[in-house]
Amino acid sequence: MTLNIAIIGFGNAVVNYHLPYLDKKENIKVKTIYRREEDRVGDTERESLYSEIVFSTSIEDILQDDEIELIVVATHVDSHVEYAKLALEHGKHVLVEKPFASTSAEAKDIFELANRKNLIAMANQNRRFDGDFLTLKHVIESGELGNIVEIQSHYDYFHPHYSRNGFGMLHGLAVHTIDQLISIYGVADRIVYDVRSLIAPGESDDYIDIDFRYGRMKATIKCSLLVKIEHPKFVVHGDRGSFVKYSSGHQKKNGGGRTRVSIEAESEDNWGTMSYIDDEGISHTEKVPSQATDYGILYDRLLHAIRHYDDKPVKDEEVLYVLDILHDGVEAARKAD
Repeated sequence: MTLNIAIIGFGNAVVNYHLPYLDKKENIKVKTIYRREEDRVGDTERESLYSEIVFSTSIEDILQDDEIELIVVATHVDSHVEYAKLALEHGKHVLVEKPFASTSAEAKDIFELANRKNLIAMANQNRRFDGDFLTLKHVIESGELGNIVEIQSHYDYFHPHYSRNGFGMLHGLAVHTIDQLISIYGVADRIVYDVRSLIAPGESDDYIDIDFRYGRMKATIKCSLLVKIEHPKFVVHGDRGSFVKYSSGHQKKNGGGRTRVSIEAESEDNWGTMSYIDDEGISHTEKVPSQATDYGILYDRLLHAIRHYDDKPVKDEEVLYVLDILHDGVEAARKAD
């Protein structure tokens, strides 16, 4: 049975990271997109690219539609709670863009409401299905590196003239890589924060260096706006070898028109490199074929959870933990000089 969904919002995330992957789903249909009237001013031409979707400026059109089972909230974080609760109160499952809420307390309220209604509320942690991250997981799970002792995860840019005050990089960038780490290793034994601004000290969070300790293993999440040379996305060391992988990059977007995606792994020239010692003591250095980025996998697993009352692919406790880490990171940045 087809899952009919509605989307609240029509920004970059919807156009480039939801609709292109949903286009490929025969069992999921985007029926309606709700946009506030003020958001449509001077921006209605794009709607004509999606003639099969109904665009509405009345929230009731999606809340009162019995065919719609799932509402996707893809707005600014300050409206996530309001829209998520509206959806749940009207008997709809809800998928909320990251960060799921401003605080873990707000998120907990949403999860509790969903549980009372026997509905699913889930964060859209689609970056768990980045090709480079899926490749990293494959390498770790292969056991070729032995016991993992260190992981470095980078998400860097070079914007030396960035002057916007405010604490947005943790929530906008690091939320992806923090969630990726938590999805593998869960709750850390200890976390050490070095979050600050190299451009506007005490007023921003443009430098992020967070260490997660899991026994002897240390995983470091790094984001900076002052990295000029390309750095590997992932560096992994184990007691039998190492792995290095450069980023698969952002999804390619069309120059104009409707965004289309091809679910294909990247070319061999950007495959990661693994060097390790095998059980016979022989050294190997080899390229690791990249896996493909496919954000539609999250929708497949969410649909399975809805239809079969199975576990959600993104667990409540993971979302709450990530939000608490973001909060503590911002507090560290406020105090940094």
